[in-house]
Amino acid sequence: MKVTPVPCYADNYAYLVESADGTCRVVVDASEGPPVLTALDGGGGTLTAILATHHHGDHVDGNRDLLARFPGTPVYGHASDRGRIPGQTEYLEDGATFSLGPLTIRALHVPGHTTGALTYVVTEGAEPAAAFTGDTLFAAGCGRLFEGTPADMTRSLGKLAALPPETRVYCGHEYTESNLRFAAHAEPSNAAVEAKVAEAAALRAEGRPTVPSTIGSELATNPFFRTGEPELRNTFGIPAGADAAEALRVVREAKNTF
Repeated sequence: MKVTPVPCYADNYAYLVESADGTCRVVVDASEGPPVLTALDGGGGTLTAILATHHHGDHVDGNRDLLARFPGTPVYGHASDRGRIPGQTEYLEDGATFSLGPLTIRALHVPGHTTGALTYVVTEGAEPAAAFTGDTLFAAGCGRLFEGTPADMTRSLGKLAALPPETRVYCGHEYTESNLRFAAHAEPSNAAVEAKVAEAAALRAEGRPTVPSTIGSELATNPFFRTGEPELRNTFGIPAGADAAEALRVVREAKNTF
């Protein structure tokens, strides 16, 4: 499986996912049409499906352009996003599993950023899975709570934390460096964060994306996976007895104004 990040707008990523044999080509989060169509044309101009992680325009604005070029292409999203994702034809519930050519895809319902947010876990053969997390899980961050609650996001991140540590994480935006600055503030003695800051800076200096991360890396560096850590709780004044949802609420509010 080959995954190509397609930069869109100021800091979005769409993704072109291609099976190893080239027979299946899927776009995740068609942010805008022209750059995604250019990426598709570079590989023969075929499209198997469009996967939308959530309904926000900066993740689905390109659907109409893609469907004008490739009419009849199925568009996947959560069932609750009916009427909010342009061209949607497939209405998924949590745990839905389906195949597109050699690719096997499992949809995880991960509300918090939006009520209908999905993560798509894509596998081919024995290679590590790729998780397309949209704006639920970023490298070193999570999405703002526009429609869900801290409890929703806590449960959703728990689902993602349970994926195998080698799972590759492809998120919706290039927010990594700013997220890591916050992570370093949250846990100043975390050596894994310090190392990831240097790695991200080197990649961006070369004009390269910081994706993918991995679930294992996120467990070691992402403040929203680490709300139980004593140093982080001390930074934000979170009582030791506060539950995970309350801790996430405090950390999310701190990030909003960081």
